[in-house]
Amino acid sequence: MKKILALMLAMMMLVCCFASCAKDDNADNNNNAPVGGNAEETTDASTTEAEDEDVLTTVVEGKLTMATNAYFPPYEFYEGDKIVGIDAEIAEKIAEKLGLELEIKDMAFDSIITAVTEGSVDMGLAGMTVTDERLESVDFSISYASGVQAIIVKEGSAITTVDDLYAEGASYKVGVQLGTTGDIYCVDDFGADRVTQYTTGNEAVSALIGGAVDCVIIDNEPAKAFVAANEGLVILETSYADEDYAACIAKENDALLKAIDEAIYELTADGTIEAIIAKYIK
Repeated sequence: MKKILALMLAMMMLVCCFASCAKDDNADNNNNAPVGGNAEETTDASTTEAEDEDVLTTVVEGKLTMATNAYFPPYEFYEGDKIVGIDAEIAEKIAEKLGLELEIKDMAFDSIITAVTEGSVDMGLAGMTVTDERLESVDFSISYASGVQAIIVKEGSAITTVDDLYAEGASYKVGVQLGTTGDIYCVDDFGADRVTQYTTGNEAVSALIGGAVDCVIIDNEPAKAFVAANEGLVILETSYADEDYAACIAKENDALLKAIDEAIYELTADGTIEAIIAKYIK
């Protein structure tokens, strides 16, 4: 038996030697060819290992980069120089699950999908809803939270329910944050001439206070924060739309999408995400 093993070892060393020489002589033509075999001989285990490395080798090695718009409290906002909030904490836990360091990049909301598709970030987390239009450009993870599109008006406004916006002959001006589902839905429902787009929710609310628009449609939790910070504003009891939030990932990044889905599933199952949301939403 020992003789057989020794003979096999000698043959393997000889094959490796010839393969090494062949590689040196034909480097330009055979950079991607497996040594001493073909693609069919690659095992499932090695394929899985390669996929795992794809997850770990991100835009910046060792980091998970997240794009967001940090003016969407309580999901993302600045606390001093640091971006905090529900999405920031959930992303931190996802990064921990993947063995990566989280890096958050703040940008205009309508730039997030472009950043993901161009590869300058790994994912977008920004209270983002899955829509057919967005699915044309990116993939989405499983949902990690739900939201409501709320309507902010001035106290005493003629707009008292969502139906007033749809009434025949209605011409109320609606303020939205550019690129959000509120923007997408409102343009479809009311027409572009009735919708004014702003870069941030802050700007939309300032326009409402100044009389440039008659209402602002934005996610409920940011709406509550804006109303609390600005006297004379209220949120209507009837909502505009209900939706689920998910992370967006580039279509070709299947390994990362699978890893993020698994992380969100585990963080939901063990109560981590629920605890994070409860920390910010009372």
